Amino acid sequence: MVDVTNKQPTIRSATARGFVECAPHVVAALRDGSVPKGDVLAVARIAGIAGAKKTPDLLPLAHVIGVHGVVVDLEVVDAGVAIEATARTADRTGVEMEALTAVSVAALNVVDMVKGLDKGTSIGRIELVAKTGGKSGDWSRDA
Repeated sequence: MVDVTNKQPTIRSATARGFVECAPHVVAALRDGSVPKGDVLAVARIAGIAGAKKTPDLLPLAHVIGVHGVVVDLEVVDAGVAIEATARTADRTGVEMEALTAVSVAALNVVDMVKGLDKGTSIGRIELVAKTGGKSGDWSRDA
């Protein structure tokens, strides 16, 4: 584990995204709210936030940091569910892993809640989109 004791806390953020590919009948059930397990997007949003807060429990070399804000957005689109999460902190190290974990856990929850409708549901590319703050400065995938 990298020692960050001597680093000064700074405001940092990271945004990640991912995708859950769903069959057309699953997309229809998501849109009309007929998924038997309940409100998929609400549960996945809360699960993603909880996942971000549990990142150091899941990744043994991740630092325990104050996660001061997490936003998880999910949108049903024609091919499935698009997920984006942003994590924020004022700490000594970044929140990239927290944002990625939020997206991953939210995606897993979508799959869990719709697997009874289609076992073929799959999780697509999960990636870091942007980060701000820290010694390395700002970074954006689209820049």
